[in-house]
Amino acid sequence: MRPEIAQVHHALSKKIIGKPEQLTLAISCLLAHGHLLIEDLPGMGKTTLSHALAQVFGLHYSRIQFTSDLLPSDMLGVNVYHAHSGDFQFRAGPLFSQLVLADELNRASPKTQSALLEAMEEQQISIDGVTHKLPSPFFVIGTQNPAHQSGTYPLPESQLDRFFMRISLGYPGWEAEKAMLLQSADSDVPLSQILSEQSLLTMQREVTQIHASNEVIHYILNLVNTSRTENQYPNPLSPRASRALLQGAKAWAYIHDRTYVLPDDVKAVFVAVTEHRLNAGNVEASHEQGLSLLLLNSVDPLAA
Repeated sequence: MRPEIAQVHHALSKKIIGKPEQLTLAISCLLAHGHLLIEDLPGMGKTTLSHALAQVFGLHYSRIQFTSDLLPSDMLGVNVYHAHSGDFQFRAGPLFSQLVLADELNRASPKTQSALLEAMEEQQISIDGVTHKLPSPFFVIGTQNPAHQSGTYPLPESQLDRFFMRISLGYPGWEAEKAMLLQSADSDVPLSQILSEQSLLTMQREVTQIHASNEVIHYILNLVNTSRTENQYPNPLSPRASRALLQGAKAWAYIHDRTYVLPDDVKAVFVAVTEHRLNAGNVEASHEQGLSLLLLNSVDPLAA
């Protein structure tokens, strides 16, 4: 692992104990210029992880609590009329941050959920015909409760597809939870900044320069095309998913200090990138059925 990334990973491990793979996926999602969806029960560390990422990368952080009465203007901002000047002035909402926690995203109405689409895809928002650029870097971490919990709205396919990866932290192991319980009060002290905002932007650019051979590209194409030709996948993978697979694999290779992508890098990020897309209407069912693993195991990387 690259030394600077190892430092970040070690720091995050102090807050989220016993989840090294999920932390590596979260870092790779950020380096790949994507957005992260975390689905889990309350109290699993979703908010803690988002705070910790903002602290170690020195990013301006905001949290938006999604509720059934949240309006798009509550997070995007509004134009406020000033009587003394006779014009309107834009007052930015909490979405204008570098790392935004969209907490319990599926508790808001579909209208409010859809207000995130332009921001996540184009890093800008449009209000009253005027376009406002969002800061860079811009990273959204969306959290959602399991669909069986009361007061939730299912995320539409278009919203799910905007999320680069989906992970689940899950219950900690016995030893990890014991270590958490034995932690002193010092564990609540904010993490120190390890990398600068400029360093993050540089790493994001370097990720795009990681080399992917034709064989790796063909492997990705075989995977996505299999999802489209077999009838067992309710929602075949889109071109956005294939781009995410490639970029995620590049970020995984970069984290592990390589300048080229291996098929194993694609495998490492495959479930996180595709699971929520393959069965977008029922994420829980997709997880239980293992559709991503079924697809991954059906394609031979050597056949590329």
